[in-house]
Amino acid sequence: MSAIDLGLPTIGGLDLIPAADGPQKAKDFTSDQEVRWCPGCGDYAVLAAVRSFLPTLALRRENTVFVSGIGCSSRFPYYLDTYGFHSIHGRAPAIATGLAVSRPDLSVFVVTGDGDALSIGGNHLIHALRRNVNLTILLFNNRIYGLTKGQYSPTSEVGKVTKSTPKGSVDAPFNPVSLALGADATFVGRAMDSDRKGLTTVLEAAARHRGASLVEIYQDCPIFNDGSFDVLRKPDKSESRVITVRHGEPITFGTEGRWAVVRRGFGLGVAPTAEVAPADVVVHDATDHELAFALSRLSDQGLDHAVFGVLRQVSRPTYDDLAREQVRTAVDAGGADLRALVHGTDTWTVHDGTVTAAVR
Repeated sequence: MSAIDLGLPTIGGLDLIPAADGPQKAKDFTSDQEVRWCPGCGDYAVLAAVRSFLPTLALRRENTVFVSGIGCSSRFPYYLDTYGFHSIHGRAPAIATGLAVSRPDLSVFVVTGDGDALSIGGNHLIHALRRNVNLTILLFNNRIYGLTKGQYSPTSEVGKVTKSTPKGSVDAPFNPVSLALGADATFVGRAMDSDRKGLTTVLEAAARHRGASLVEIYQDCPIFNDGSFDVLRKPDKSESRVITVRHGEPITFGTEGRWAVVRRGFGLGVAPTAEVAPADVVVHDATDHELAFALSRLSDQGLDHAVFGVLRQVSRPTYDDLAREQVRTAVDAGGADLRALVHGTDTWTVHDGTVTAAVR
């Protein structure tokens, strides 16, 4: 039974059932398993951020589930003292959808990587977002297949030399944020593993959102793709590249707001703030789908500009709420009897590999 059914308060997609043993801390969400990622892996920072904000949600650990697919990031459920599934390649959103629909008392998180989510799992991801299933999806993007030792991934740059592309990749990479917005996700954000404050803020906002939330996390793989986001980490290079957006605020960035995002035709561009009128500086509106998409297109594979923060957040009915309501309505109307369906008179008879339907 969920908090909603019990008449208890909720925040976003989370049931606020107070923990029996009082306020929780990060250590309460830390399992007894040894964390085993390569030294310097960005996954450590994401794990620390998740452990730090989970206690603030006032959520019972037994009402929290992390579902992962296959990849380095998919070790995540082992390191949290919650329920979890280490599932199969690309299928985490499908398994998580089943949980969200059948168990309204659970808050369901998906942890996946750029290869897991955008290659074999691409269809599962976009349909979970399109349906607005009440899930929080953390997409770790290191632009490489790390677990299988360095093949190019769906987000690797054109020309990327890897073990599977010795002459350079000829594939155009996905932009995960653009993809999520194209699937009409109701919450889309981006963060970077090395920005602890920004990462925690975006992840917590995603977790509190009711509906399909996707957060792309730029994450370093020090073994097979080290330094792929260094231009966004080093102060001398990030000054004119890193753009952080906040709902309702003008989009300026750099030291003392040196740069501004401005309209250019039907798209967006960047200009020195001193050279444009204040009215020409774009004000971020997280409910504006077209603006969010235009912001996502400021980031190309060269990372000339990369937008972080909550790009889009809107509210609409969730798939799981609608599905449960449909079932309740059918039951109340007397039109749904699972036992009668299973033991009914519609039967199928199999003869020598052929199926004959027999209706009595």
